[in-house]
Amino acid sequence: MTKLIPAIVIGRLPIYLRELVRLSKENTRPNTSSQELAHRLGISSAQIRKDLSHFGEFGKQGTGYNIAYLIEQLQRILHLTEQWEVILVGAGYLGHALAHYGGFQRRGFRITHVFDTDPALIGTEMGEIVVQKIEGIEAAIQENGIKIAILAVPRSVAQKMTDRLIKAGILSILTYTPIQLKVPDHVQISYSDPLVQLQQMTYYLPRDAD
Repeated sequence: MTKLIPAIVIGRLPIYLRELVRLSKENTRPNTSSQELAHRLGISSAQIRKDLSHFGEFGKQGTGYNIAYLIEQLQRILHLTEQWEVILVGAGYLGHALAHYGGFQRRGFRITHVFDTDPALIGTEMGEIVVQKIEGIEAAIQENGIKIAILAVPRSVAQKMTDRLIKAGILSILTYTPIQLKVPDHVQISYSDPLVQLQQMTYYLPRDAD
């Protein structure tokens, strides 16, 4: 069933989940509505209802959605009822920041291994994790059954490292490397490029006439 659902719909589910968690913390009311979510998120209420309808009927006419129940259902749909181990490749400034970001673990993801090629970084500690030599990456993935990787490496080695991760068994990659990577159809890849996102935003900014 998942393959028939547009990726753009899947991409909005974590946004709904995040907002519902916020509602649950600040709200004394047990229920919300698609209209309230629409107002908070800037997404039409019709779109929210349509997205959720791909997975079942979660609301009731006149009462809306039970917040706790919808959180539970979205976590189930996104496979967030368990904690996922994540491998981080790259222990530079960005990797260091990612390894120390507490939001991952609060939302079901735990970075358990960090790898790098820089001798000056190998053996250093990033929180409770010791940076390891890249030579051990395949064994760590396979012995621990890790399926998710975060890539924070230079573009010159990004594709080679991606191929290596996939061959070892990685099925999902979040990359901060600013190039388009080639992956097989069964591998999910997500790009985080602040420069591209800034360039998208500047389109909407006022500018002096040419």
